[in-house]
Amino acid sequence: MNRLLSQKFRFYSFVCIALLLFVHGYNLQETYLTPFSLVTERLTFTTFIEYFLANGALRFRIPMLFIISGYIFALQDNRSYKERIRRRFHSLIIPFLIWSAFGLLVTYAWQQHPLTARAVYDSQLDQMGDNRPYSEMDWVDILIRWLVAPVSFQLWFIRSLFFYNLLYPFFKWALTKFPKIWFTIALVGWFSMFNFLFLEAQGIFFFTLGIWIQKTNFPIIKKPKWLSAFLCWLFFIGVSVIKTFMAFELEADNPETTYILVTLHMITVFAGILAVWYGADPVVKWFMRRRWFLWSITFSFIIYALHVPLIQYTTRLSFIYFHHLKLYRLGTYILVPALLLLFCIAVGALFRRLFPKAYRVATGGRGF
Repeated sequence: MNRLLSQKFRFYSFVCIALLLFVHGYNLQETYLTPFSLVTERLTFTTFIEYFLANGALRFRIPMLFIISGYIFALQDNRSYKERIRRRFHSLIIPFLIWSAFGLLVTYAWQQHPLTARAVYDSQLDQMGDNRPYSEMDWVDILIRWLVAPVSFQLWFIRSLFFYNLLYPFFKWALTKFPKIWFTIALVGWFSMFNFLFLEAQGIFFFTLGIWIQKTNFPIIKKPKWLSAFLCWLFFIGVSVIKTFMAFELEADNPETTYILVTLHMITVFAGILAVWYGADPVVKWFMRRRWFLWSITFSFIIYALHVPLIQYTTRLSFIYFHHLKLYRLGTYILVPALLLLFCIAVGALFRRLFPKAYRVATGGRGF
């Protein structure tokens, strides 16, 4: 792999994961944002900034991670499919089980004290809509929350990624035989927000796009001469701003609202990928020459696995203590993710140093 391309993959993989904290750290009254979510509270500087970042400008991250994942998996065709799936089971499913259980334990521990239990309840994280203490649930409820609907909801990515890896032979065949038909179907599926079990159309579209880019040797290393990085950034930010304003102004009972917001979401994602990938090469080169940054990159998976549900719980806990301060919501949105990012890196460094074998298993062999 080209050295610059390798550097960009490593840089953006870390950046996309680090930005997750600001995507998941929002404190709007709407506790779960979808691409077509509206904001029911009034428009303020704080609510605008939070929606603009969490559900607008930073939405390119997961698609970019899927592109990178698809590209790298397709690059390994010299290895047997069976061997690759075995390795992916150890690097994806085993960490999923470990960190999903960890999220349950963290939640249970926070539920044991009245103050922290209130923070857990206010977060409303339970994917089943049942925010009772775990001590009041039976083992079937806990099992479902471990395997199917984890409180560490960000883990859906590695679980889905494993199933995309399983389907790789089919994806490769479809992309080889019918690429235009495949991407048309995948794009329509994404627009319709199609999901079935652990398969979701957006992830499939971008994972297969990564495969296609690798198999066709599509030039992605450097910016095409005809592409203006400035115009890409301008368009990307502009559409994100428009989508944010519309989320405050559109009516929920209007059937066109969902289609408008989903369309703007898709445009924002495409524009964001182009702007970020082709418009920041000097930034990538500068950071990839810094030893402290290269060291931090090794803890990407720990940041990804550890930050939820902690970021939601610490956000709500900070509300309890600092709600009397001016601009406490905006301050919380900025400080809690930043501090938790440093905390995750510190925990990762300590974990790797004291228990290297356990660290290797928990991260799927990453970070060494």
